[in-house]
Amino acid sequence: MMRALLAAIGFLTRIPVPASAFADPRAQARSLVWYPLVGVLIGALLCALAWVLQTRPPLLSAALLLAAWVALTGALHLDGLADSADAWVGGMGLDPAQRRERTLTIMKDPRSGPIAVVVVTLTLLLKFAALASLPQPAWTTLLLAPMLARASLTLAFLTTPYVRGGGLGQALVDAPRAACIVAVLASVAVCAVAGWRGALAVFSAGLIFWLWRRACMRRLQGMTGDTCGALTELIEAGVLVAMALSW
Repeated sequence: MMRALLAAIGFLTRIPVPASAFADPRAQARSLVWYPLVGVLIGALLCALAWVLQTRPPLLSAALLLAAWVALTGALHLDGLADSADAWVGGMGLDPAQRRERTLTIMKDPRSGPIAVVVVTLTLLLKFAALASLPQPAWTTLLLAPMLARASLTLAFLTTPYVRGGGLGQALVDAPRAACIVAVLASVAVCAVAGWRGALAVFSAGLIFWLWRRACMRRLQGMTGDTCGALTELIEAGVLVAMALSW
């Protein structure tokens, strides 16, 4: 259990963990159960920083929070968002079979095109604007956004085929379903404590999840590690914006 948690922390954040956590294939698979909890950990660290910055100017606080958020996760999901953006545009205008293969091929390219730069920039801009617009310190939002984004990854592996053989997410395919379902339901229960704003966060995350999953099924007949990264970033941005608009 502890190795699985450490594997989840080591993969989703830049927090140092023992290398042995990645040597156990079973721990790798079970790490998916702990993804929502890692989101809570990320949110808790952001809340601590928000507490330190609560008397600082809102724009500066928002910029520092976002910079810390990106540094804490190592821009892992932003990379997936960039690759997905390039691949989605690069696969347009082809027949379905060619479109799928072209999209998967572009995702493997480590280079970022102009579409990737634009999409990542806009996503970060939305996050920054939302953080700057929220009342300080925004404890609830800073906890729920990263938690729901990572719970969405657990849900994605429960409901969507993984189409990249040998990819980073291949080890997660064999995660225990019952425990993963409990983890997702627990995330929703945590949101319920936050009242109607918690419900708004769940609705926003659920809507984005449904739309992105449908797009991935139509284009790829499943998901990849990159599309999962994109899903995380889209849900974080969507929840932040929805919560900012609710005030």
